[in-house]
Amino acid sequence: MAGPLVYVDTSEVRAGALEELRRAIDELAEFVEVNLPEVLAYNIYLSDDGEEMTVVHIHADSSSLEKHLEIGGPVFRRFTDLVALSSIHVYGEPSERALEQLQEKAGALGSGRVVVHARAAGFSRLEPIATRD
Repeated sequence: MAGPLVYVDTSEVRAGALEELRRAIDELAEFVEVNLPEVLAYNIYLSDDGEEMTVVHIHADSSSLEKHLEIGGPVFRRFTDLVALSSIHVYGEPSERALEQLQEKAGALGSGRVVVHARAAGFSRLEPIATRD
């Protein structure tokens, strides 16, 4: 059963890259907000010591994640000198295309580790933007 997806990636911040990373993540968040209105939530977190970055986004469905990865792909490449991606975790049921895109991103930015967590139980009250009043 398809439904919302929660994406979480974790990266190590490369030595000496924190200040440039702070500028880059501000630009990335603005880019996603302006160019990808389908993304329901997009947040970037830095650990207190500035050594780890976590990115969390929520999609109503797999097509939103696919579009995010397609349009954002060229922007993500800017981060290769700033972070080393440790892992990508996706909660929900991504499409085969989304899984391919995630593997490409993980390989380009770091370890290549992608883990999918299938929903076992629960519900969601999220709605795609197109259906909201």
